[in-house]
Amino acid sequence: MEHQETFDKVIGIIKPFVKNTDKLANADENTRLLEDLGVNSARLVDIVLAFEDEFDIAIDDEAADRVRTLGDAVTVIREQQQ
Repeated sequence: MEHQETFDKVIGIIKPFVKNTDKLANADENTRLLEDLGVNSARLVDIVLAFEDEFDIAIDDEAADRVRTLGDAVTVIREQQQ
């Protein structure tokens, strides 16, 4: 799976959890999930679980803790796919 395809899927997965949809419309790799998009920390757990289901991967706690931006999410997902 290409980087952009993974990024697009990440956007689709997090969309229902985002409070600031204007920021999501212009999101890039550096967009922060909590601060920029208004995702709360409890929902971040749900997002990581959704990543695992969508991409058929397992994300351990250490990797999940590294997911702060959309780019981080893509990186963690792609690492687990290898």
